[in-house]
Amino acid sequence: QVQLVESGGGLVQPGGSLRLSCVASGSIFRNYAIGWYRQAPGKQRELVARIGAGGATNYADSVKGRFTISRDNVKNTVYLQMNSLKPEDTGVYYCNSYPRFLNWGQGTQVTVSS
Repeated sequence: QVQLVESGGGLVQPGGSLRLSCVASGSIFRNYAIGWYRQAPGKQRELVARIGAGGATNYADSVKGRFTISRDNVKNTVYLQMNSLKPEDTGVYYCNSYPRFLNWGQGTQVTVSS
């Protein structure tokens, strides 16, 4: 089973940037589409961005133009560059396959606040 480890979260002021990383164990990672999911306080987990095995990307309307997802298959890593962060971006961010079928990792907390 592929294990996922997210990192890169933190506390940032509105308008700031963060870069999240998702490292996966197992070389079959490169065959999967991968998504970044977000769970805001009191809300259900939602998909915010995904990247196909071939590199095609798709974004939720709420993050389009501000977030960029990318992948490095040599390093088994998927990134989420988050710019112009807003308080409503606050939440725990997880990566997983898309559609989701892997076990969830521990996630990484992102807090956008002044």
